[in-house]
Formats: sequence, C-alpha cells, structure tokens
Amino acid sequence: MQVIAYGRGINPYQSSAWRITIVFSVLVTLIIGALLFALYQQLVIEQRYQVTESLKAEVQRYQQLAKSVSRQNFARQIEATDSKAALVAWKNGDNVIGALSFMPDEMPYLPRTKDFPILTAGPDKLHILTGGLVKTRYGPVLIASRTDHFASLIDKFVSASATAVMLTVVFALALGFLFSKAILRRLIHYNRLSKQIEQGHYNTRLPVSWRNDEFDILAQKFNNVLDTLENNLTAIRGITDNIAHDLRTPLSHLRIGIEQLINSPTDDLPDHCAELLEELDHCLGTFDAMLSLTRIEEGQLALEKQPIELHHLCHDLRDMAEALAEVNEQTLLLNLGREFSVQADKHLLFQALFNLVDNAIKYSGTNATIEIRQNANRIEIVDNGPGIPDEHKEKVFDRLVRLDPSRHHKGTGLGLSMVKAILTRHNATVKLSDNNPGLSVTIDF
Repeated sequence: MQVIAYGRGINPYQSSAWRITIVFSVLVTLIIGALLFALYQQLVIEQRYQVTESLKAEVQRYQQLAKSVSRQNFARQIEATDSKAALVAWKNGDNVIGALSFMPDEMPYLPRTKDFPILTAGPDKLHILTGGLVKTRYGPVLIASRTDHFASLIDKFVSASATAVMLTVVFALALGFLFSKAILRRLIHYNRLSKQIEQGHYNTRLPVSWRNDEFDILAQKFNNVLDTLENNLTAIRGITDNIAHDLRTPLSHLRIGIEQLINSPTDDLPDHCAELLEELDHCLGTFDAMLSLTRIEEGQLALEKQPIELHHLCHDLRDMAEALAEVNEQTLLLNLGREFSVQADKHLLFQALFNLVDNAIKYSGTNATIEIRQNANRIEIVDNGPGIPDEHKEKVFDRLVRLDPSRHHKGTGLGLSMVKAILTRHNATVKLSDNNPGLSVTIDF
C-alpha cells in the first residue's frame, strides 16, 4: 500500500480538506454575493417606486388645486406646503414661490424625472432631489422629493454587505484551516502506524473511533486487509514448516540410500535404486501437486466443461473405489436420490470427489461403512470412522496440512486443498461435519 508521507512540518494548505474549504468558501461567497446583489436591486427598485408614487400623488393634488382655486390662493397653498412630503416651486412672474429659491434648468415634465442638487443651511448642506415639472392652469410647477437619504441607506447597505461577505470568507477559511489540521492529524497518526507495519509489526492496527466516519470505515477496511495479510503470512510459515517436515524424511532417505549405494555390492543396486526412485517420486509428486493447485486456484488451468449427470458420476465413484474398500474390509454403499446435471470438467470433478472417497476409505479404519449419497444438487460422503476434531475441520483444507494421526499414511497433504480449489472453480461448496461417529463431507453445487 502506498502511503502519503506527511512529516511533522506538514502544510495544511496542500491538503484536500483545504482545497475543499477554498472551493466551499468561493461558492458561499458567490451565493451570498448573488443574494445581496438581488436585495440591492430590490432596494433600488423600491426606492424608485416610492419616489414615483409620491410624485404622482403630488401631481394629481396640484393639478386639482389649480383647477379649483384662484391664482392668489394657489400661490398661498404652494407657500404653505410641508417640505417634508415634497418640495414644490412655482414661478409666478419673476418670483419663485415655494420651498426652492430657483427653478433648475432643463427640467423634464413628469413622469420623467431628473436629479439635481441644492444647498441648505443645515448640517448636511448638499441635498439631492429628484423631480420634474407638472402642467397646471397657472403654469408649470416643479415637484421634487429628496432621494439622498435613500442613496445613503443603499451605501450603508453596500458597505454592510461587503463587510458581511469578508467576514464570511475569513470565518470559512479559519474553520477550513482548523478542519484540515484535524483531518491531517489523523492522517499523520495513520502514517506513523503504517510505517510500523512496513517495519514488520504486522499486529499493528489503525484506531477506529466512535464517530464511524469515512476515516473509520477506511481504517476498518485497512485493518481487515492487515488481518488477511497476517493470516496469509501465518499460513505461509505453516506451509514452509510442513514442507520442511514432510520432505525431510524422504530426502534423508535419499541421502542414506546414496551412501548405501556407494558401499553396497553390485547385486543390491537394483533394489536400492528402486527405493530411491520411490522417495524421489514422492518429493516430485508433492511439488507437482503444489504447482497444479496453484494453477487451479489462480484460474490458469482452463476447464473443459460439459453436462455431467451426478447419478453417473456417483456410479463411477463407487465402481472405482469398491476394490479399495474391499481390501480394507469396508462396506461401500451408494444411495441416489433426485437426478441433477452440472456443467463441469469431468476429469477434475471426478478427481476431487474420488479424493474424498479415498480419504474416507484410508482413514475410517477396518470394517467401517462408507456411503456415497446424492440428492439433487448435493453429494455427501459419510463414514463411521474416527472423524476430525471441530478445531481442525477448516484447517485441513490448507496446503500441506496433515493431522498427526494421518502422518503414517503416505501423502502430500495437498489432497483436500486440491478438492476445495476444484470445487470452488465449479461454483460448489464443501463442508465437513460430524456424523456421530465419523465424518460427513457435504458438497453443494
């Protein structure tokens, strides 16, 4: 497994969490900016609407007033107008009557408007007005409304919005920095433990917290891989020990035989050579079986599948093994149920099943009863021998595993491993269980 080497002087700005924070901050800024811009536009529209409605009401008022009063009373009404509602000016001859002392040039007629400034004596000397002219019976009247306070409100809104966006970005980046530091702290711890594993401490495991987040899920998966690796390493050590144990005896025999050949008379050479060849064939057979098992397990051996009736297969097993059972004074029975057909390599499948029957004959003892049962997609090979202890039922399928009581029988310790590999390639399962007494081997296709 390739592990990213984070050192003590880690830079959080190079982490994925920081990059995600940057992207998130940009998105949040864009969203907030879009919302504030939409609100700004709404404020501007609302300001224009209020000014327009105010001017429209004043237009109707002074048009009606000009129709109903005399010119003198019209002038009095303009002079008495409250400047808080609207600023009104009317040019009566050379004099300007109203809230303004002058009439701005080039003012349009309402509803068209124009902005113009005025100077006052108050603290805010410069005011911005928005207005236009209205036609009356006594001449054009200027009606205007102050809009600088609206502009000031909008300026404050823009300033507050900019501050809010900046604070949001700073807050998001600060949280992102702390978040990336917290994540990288866990990654650094994982990296430290991974280095321990690289140094051969295969019992090291990554911590899993109560949060059950993605790091905990990854740590759990990594720990499962480590469990499998440790089990495989243990199995390899066991296999090498078994190889050394099983091949030491025949190789020692070969060495002793060669020494005897050197010192033996010529007439004894054929007998010694035959014994040496038998021992050598046993060693070569063990290695050939291991190579064949590897090819089957890794799918390197192509299967020549064809339809096979389990009835016929079980009959062939009984016919082939019957003579071996008679030699051991055993009874071999065949019990067939409902027929079932499978797509299988006939040679390999027969080899696997015969190996199971041969083991039952070999280890169940004299006068034992062995039965081959078949019903639909299940085949059972049952005996009433000594059986196998529960703690060894799964172990016997490992390579070169031979239980101590079986070591006086000649073999490679690869038979059941080959059986499981062949059945697995045929999508079948094999299970060992107690027959009380004896052993029951169940194969389900």
